[in-house]
Amino acid sequence: MKNLVAYITTGYPSLDFTVDMALALAEAGVDTLELGLPFSDPVADGPVIEKANLKALQNGFRLQHLFDASKKISPHIDTLWMGYFNPFYHKGMENFIAEAKSSGVNGFIIPDLPFEEALPYKPIIEEANLNLINFIAPTDSKERIKQIVTDAKKFIYLVAYAGITGTGQSEELQPIITDIKEFTTTPVYVGFGVNEKTAKAKAKGVDGVIVGSAFVSVLLDDTLSHTQKIKKISALAKEIKEKINE
Repeated sequence: MKNLVAYITTGYPSLDFTVDMALALAEAGVDTLELGLPFSDPVADGPVIEKANLKALQNGFRLQHLFDASKKISPHIDTLWMGYFNPFYHKGMENFIAEAKSSGVNGFIIPDLPFEEALPYKPIIEEANLNLINFIAPTDSKERIKQIVTDAKKFIYLVAYAGITGTGQSEELQPIITDIKEFTTTPVYVGFGVNEKTAKAKAKGVDGVIVGSAFVSVLLDDTLSHTQKIKKISALAKEIKEKINE
């Protein structure tokens, strides 16, 4: 069974909605939830997720909101915090680790923290039995892939193309998937550009997919009520989970 990881932006359109949406995604078959930490300059994300980030911040999002929501969500679904390094640096990684432990969160996805710069933080994260997800890009050499994946935990985030999320680009990933699996048995999940139309193809040869923009675009649809958004995203999650396991 291939896994589905779902990203949603914490606090948009509201914190209560985030909790309700997360619980619905768990019921819809999502295996892991990425709770996005809103940030003013989400450099790896496309316009859809960037817009949701900015709207959450305009609505008054604070870090404590992430922690509060996580405590309600994490008992029901495997939860990771996805965010850019600036907030982690300013609050302190030790503080984030402590909050993650008390919130029941299992680790972090930090897309703008390169492998080498993450090395000082790895030991303290792993000592707390948490995970820092490693990224592989299509441009990485085989030598670098071996370096990055050797000690990878939980899953490896394979970026489907060089660029930002949600643009729908595509690259031939089978050679890099083969290279990754030569050096590790850690599951490989593909992210960037995964939606109900692309999921089946993107899932080829990997252990799961990561979906963000396809869900967040529904969050941004102001013509839908909260209940309608939850129903639509849940149905989308079910459809994607079925397609990657056909």
